[in-house]
Amino acid sequence: MGRASAVVVGAGIAGLCAAIGLRRRGWEVLVLERTPHLGPVGAGLTLMANGLRGLDALGVGASVRGAGLADAPGGLRTPTGRWISRVDGAAMTRMLGTTAVGIHRARLHQILCEALPADRLVTGAEVVDVVPGPPPRVTYRHDGRETSARPDLVVAADGINSVVRGRLWADLPPPVYSGSTAWRGVTDLPWRGDLATAVSWGRGSEFGIVPLVDGRVYWYAAVNADAGRHSPGGDEMRMVRTLFGAWHHPVPALLHATAAAAVIRTDIYHLGTPLPSYRVGAVALLGDAAHAMTPFLGQGANQAIEDAVVLAAACDPAGDVVAALTAYDVQRRPRSQRVARAALQIGRFGQQLSNPVAVGLRNAVMRLTPPRIALRSMAGHADWDPPVIPSTTA
Repeated sequence: MGRASAVVVGAGIAGLCAAIGLRRRGWEVLVLERTPHLGPVGAGLTLMANGLRGLDALGVGASVRGAGLADAPGGLRTPTGRWISRVDGAAMTRMLGTTAVGIHRARLHQILCEALPADRLVTGAEVVDVVPGPPPRVTYRHDGRETSARPDLVVAADGINSVVRGRLWADLPPPVYSGSTAWRGVTDLPWRGDLATAVSWGRGSEFGIVPLVDGRVYWYAAVNADAGRHSPGGDEMRMVRTLFGAWHHPVPALLHATAAAAVIRTDIYHLGTPLPSYRVGAVALLGDAAHAMTPFLGQGANQAIEDAVVLAAACDPAGDVVAALTAYDVQRRPRSQRVARAALQIGRFGQQLSNPVAVGLRNAVMRLTPPRIALRSMAGHADWDPPVIPSTTA
C-alpha cells in the first residue's frame, strides 16, 4: 500500500509550512502554486514567539532565527517622537521564553522552500476545481493542459482570495475592506543611525519600524482611506512622504533611504464573516484562506504557522482524515478567529482612531497603564505552545 498523499494549494508561508509539517509526519506532498515563478517579493514581517515555536516544531526554527534579527526594545510613540509606552524586550523574552524576530519575507520564503524537495513544488499550476470527498479530487491547469490529482487530503492555503474557499464555501461573503490602506518598504542599504523597533500612532495613521539582520530596515505606513485609490502617476513614495515626511526621526530619513519603485501599496482586506468550519470533506483551509485578518497585531503569518503545525500534528497518514481535520478545526478555529477579532479591534483603537479628543485620551490612558499590564496584554496572543509533530522519515 502506498503512502498517504496530500495536495497543498498555495506556496506562501501557510502552504509551505503545511507541506513541511505533513512531510515530517510521513505524507507524500505536492504543492501547487499559481505564480509561474517564485522570486524575492514582499517586504518584512515580525515573527512572534508563537510563530517561532511553530517553526521550531517544523524543524526550521534555527534557520529562520539565523536569518532574522531579534527585536530591539521599542514601544509606541506619537508623530512628534514622544513615547506613549515602552516595551521591555528582556521582560518580554522572560515572559515568553523567546524574543520576536524581524525578517524579510523573501528570506523566510526561501528557507521554507529549501526545506522541501524541488520536485514537490509545481509553479504555474492554476487550480480550477476541487471535489471535497472523501476522497478528494483536485483539477489544475499546468503547461496548457488539465491534470486531476486524487490525494487523500487537500490543504487550501491559497490566500485571502482563495479559489478553494470560493468553490467549497460558496455562501461565504467575500473579504471586506478594513478602511485602511498600507505602504511597505525596505531601505536600500544598511542603516547606520540610531533606531528603535517602534510603532508610531497619529490621527488615523501609523508608522512602524522593524530592523532586519542585514542592517536594512523594514518599514510600513498605514492611513484611513477609501479603497482602490492610488497616488497620482503611481508615485506611492511621494504620497508616503506627504503623509509622514514631517514625523519624528528617523521616519523621514528611512523614506529617503528607500527606492521609490520598491514601495508596495496594499488596501487592507479581511474576512469579515468568520467561517463556520475550516473543513469540508477531506479539504482543510488554513492561513489567510481561513482567517485573513488585519495586520495590526502582527499575527497573520504567525497564525498561519500555528495552523500548519496543528494540522500536521493532527493528520496521521495512517489515520482517519476526516476525523483529523475535525480535530484541526476544533483546535484552530476558535483561537485564530479570536486573534482576528482582536486585530480588528486594536486597529480601531490604534491606527484608525482619528478624533483628536479620542486620540489624546487613548494616549493618556496608555501612558498611565503599568508596563507589566501592557506587556501581559501584548504577550497574550503570542503565548502558544505547539503540539509535537511525530517525525517519520520522508
